[in-house]
Amino acid sequence: MANHQATKKDVRKSLKRRLQNRYYGKTTRNAVRALKAITDPEQYREKLPTVISMVDKLAKRGVIHKNKASNLKSKLMKKAHQLSATTHHTS
Repeated sequence: MANHQATKKDVRKSLKRRLQNRYYGKTTRNAVRALKAITDPEQYREKLPTVISMVDKLAKRGVIHKNKASNLKSKLMKKAHQLSATTHHTS
């Protein structure tokens, strides 16, 4: 166990940060999963900016790598284009 006061504080802070990062990460993963399940283009387009914002915040905080965030956003945008393309062809 840590003996110095500063080290003890660092342990407390890192635990708090770890719990916050786990919470934000899990919340974002659930939001991405929910967004991927949506098949209605209007609803998808409505929720997309919120989820992209969440992913960006995770990358900014350092919870996920910026390239992973970019890949996630790219896949979500790709699905948005696919959904909108299917509605244009059927109309």
